[in-house]
Amino acid sequence: MRELVDTPFFGIIISIAAYELGLILYRKTKLSILNPLLISIALVMAFLAKFNISLDSYNKGGDIISIFLGPATVILAVPLYKQFESLKANVVPITAGIFAGCVAAVSSVYLLARLFRLPQVLSLSLIPKSITTPIGIELSKQIGGIPPVTVAAIIITGIMGAVLGPFICKSLKITDSIAVGVALGTSSHAIGTTKAIELGEVEGAMSGLSIGVAGLITVFITLGAARFF
Repeated sequence: MRELVDTPFFGIIISIAAYELGLILYRKTKLSILNPLLISIALVMAFLAKFNISLDSYNKGGDIISIFLGPATVILAVPLYKQFESLKANVVPITAGIFAGCVAAVSSVYLLARLFRLPQVLSLSLIPKSITTPIGIELSKQIGGIPPVTVAAIIITGIMGAVLGPFICKSLKITDSIAVGVALGTSSHAIGTTKAIELGEVEGAMSGLSIGVAGLITVFITLGAARFF
C-alpha cells in the first residue's frame, strides 16, 4: 500500500474516483450545492485524513492533473465559436459587463480586507478569487500572495457562483441568456461556466468567453491596484 501511495498514480486515481463519485451524486440529486468539485475535494480530504496520508504524497499525482487546467479551459472556446454571431452583435455590452464585473470583484476584496483589517499578504491572495485557477495562481505569485490560499478562494467563489448565481439572476429577473452567461463567467470562472452550460448553449458560450477576458482585465487592474493593498 505504501509503495502505491508514493507514486503519482495514487493522486491521479484518488482524484478521478472522488470526482466520479461527486458527479454521480450530483446527477442523481440535481442540487447545485452538491457540486462535483466540492464533493470530490471533501472526499479526498477525508480519505487523506482517515489514512494519515501526507499532502506531499497526494500531490505527486495531483500536480500532474493540475497541468491540464489550462488546456481544459481553452476547450470552452468551442461553444463560443458556435455563438460567434451573437458575440459580434453584442460585443460592446458584453465587454462592458465583463469589465464592470472585474472592477466589482477587485473592489469588493479591497473594501472587505480594509473592513476586517486582513494582513496584506492575505488580501493580495484573495484578489484573484474570481478568475480561472491557472491565471489566478500566477497572478498571486506575482503580487506576493499565497497561491494555496488563492486556489481555495477561487474554488469557493466558483462554487458559490454556480449555486447562487442562477438564483440571483432569477430573483432580479435577469432573463437575457447573454447577460446570465457573462455574469456567471465573470464572477465564478470555470465552475460557474459548468452551470452556465447546463442553462443553455448561449449562456455557456458567453460564460466561456468571460473567463478569458475577465482574467486579462483582472491582471491589469490588479497590477495597477496591488500597491494600495
